[in-house]
Amino acid sequence: MSHTPYQKGRGAQLNVHNKFLKDVHEQRDDFLEYCRLSGEDAVSNKTKITPIFPKTIVNRVASPDVGMEYSLNPYQGCEHGCVYCYARNSHEYWGYSAGKDFEQQILVKKDAPKLLEAHLSKKSWQANTIVLSGNTDCYQPVEKDFELTRACLKVFLKYRHPVGIITKNALVLRDLDVLKELNALGLVGVNLSITSLDEHTRRLLEPRTTTIKKRLQAIEQLSKEGIPVNAMLAPIIPGINSHEILDLAKAVAACGARSFGYTVVRLNGAIGTIFKDWLYKTMPDRAEKVLSLIAQCHGGQLNDSRFGSRMKGDGAVAQQIQQMAHLAKAKYFKGRQFPKLRTDLHEAYKDGQLKLF
Repeated sequence: MSHTPYQKGRGAQLNVHNKFLKDVHEQRDDFLEYCRLSGEDAVSNKTKITPIFPKTIVNRVASPDVGMEYSLNPYQGCEHGCVYCYARNSHEYWGYSAGKDFEQQILVKKDAPKLLEAHLSKKSWQANTIVLSGNTDCYQPVEKDFELTRACLKVFLKYRHPVGIITKNALVLRDLDVLKELNALGLVGVNLSITSLDEHTRRLLEPRTTTIKKRLQAIEQLSKEGIPVNAMLAPIIPGINSHEILDLAKAVAACGARSFGYTVVRLNGAIGTIFKDWLYKTMPDRAEKVLSLIAQCHGGQLNDSRFGSRMKGDGAVAQQIQQMAHLAKAKYFKGRQFPKLRTDLHEAYKDGQLKLF
């Protein structure tokens, strides 16, 4: 575990070693002490933005239990800083750490709208819902400056193509005008993530995300406009937010959500080290209990890569969570259903405008 004090405003409290890199970077205690005595910061806490230029933008999702077949991520890394985020491990492929680097080194795909348009124009492409934020949040803070998500939504509208959105940021309301046009054609669904109703817990778990109040307001406003919203009560972390399932379901249902889903936290790859370091710093009195409960959901391990069970877990603790979710759906979501998006409009708009012949 890191010996540095808890740093507010960030999820990960350390930079873990990138398994793909040969060299190991270590902060020595004598260097940290020198910085302290000199009144200097050992490392910068500022976010760095780096443009990157991939050749393609739409990714095929091979996992059978994620709930999507294609994803699009305008950004890599995420300044929201959710300590549990499964996407942290993907930052290692870019040469960074899954720890602090994931939330401080943000990679921006400025050509995302142009690449999306090229993809949707392919004669071989058959319309299938593409999900914005399959990996990192498309409405994270840098979206305010670059507006890549908004530009991509306009491309989806132009080509009459279905799009899903996963976010935990109320910034989605900025694009209500485009969302309303997409929804009028049955082409959009929003998945809004809410992990806790307690602001203290939210600030620890997800330090740079929108407040819970604003997320609930976003669900309410989207729902009033008729835009379908699925609430993602995820991840459920036993011993931290597992007792909130019924309250969370009741709150999002009252705001108009048509459905909800959940996952049980799993700490694969570098996330295990990051999460444990964070947990002992933020909740030392219950750290061992929480880690034990998580392990009980995944066959005695903190990590779990088993298709079919990795997202929901197994064992007594996971079954209790599942039962609470079933009860919540029966109590608050009876008769509600998240609609299937249309895929039949796109073929006539392959070049961005209606084909008459």
